[in-house]
Formats: sequence, C-alpha cells, structure tokens
Amino acid sequence: MALHPPPPFFTGQTLPDGQTFDAWAEQPVLQSMASGGLDWSSSCRNGTCRTCIGKLESGQVRYQIDWPGLSAGEKAEGYVLPCVAYPCSDVVLSRFD
Repeated sequence: MALHPPPPFFTGQTLPDGQTFDAWAEQPVLQSMASGGLDWSSSCRNGTCRTCIGKLESGQVRYQIDWPGLSAGEKAEGYVLPCVAYPCSDVVLSRFD
C-alpha cells in the first residue's frame, strides 16, 4: 500500500462569517488567513500576546514547540493561537469573544 503525501494545503474557514482560505501545511494558520485576504486580529505573531486566539471548531493543528500563551484548560477546550498553529487537516476557527 503506497502512502500518499499530505496535500500542500487544506481548506480553512472562519466563523461566524464563513470566510474561507487556503490553509498551507508549512505556514501558520494566521499567515494563510492573511494571504487569503482575511482580517484576523494579531499582534506579536509569536504565540505570547494572545491577540489572535480563536477556537478550533473542527480539524487539527500542530505547534512546533509548546507555546506558553495557552493554559492547559484552554488547549483542552480547543483554543488555538493561529499565529503559531500549523494546520494538519481542514480547519474551522471561530473568533474568541
């Protein structure tokens, strides 16, 4: 059985507005959103300020290292930092209120 490489990008969507973007596997979700013309709040772009925090409604992301910007409880509830989160699948994110 041949293994297939992952696709170069996944589909991303933001809620509640339903905007879509190409979520590239090799770049943070926030960068993919910006490349797709989406306006998502951000500041530091390194995982510490929490300005970009959102909730991952579906899909999976990975981090290159553990980021201190999220508590264990927030991670368990599905919150992510798109500035340092890389998509591993199609993703749906809602804004943090």
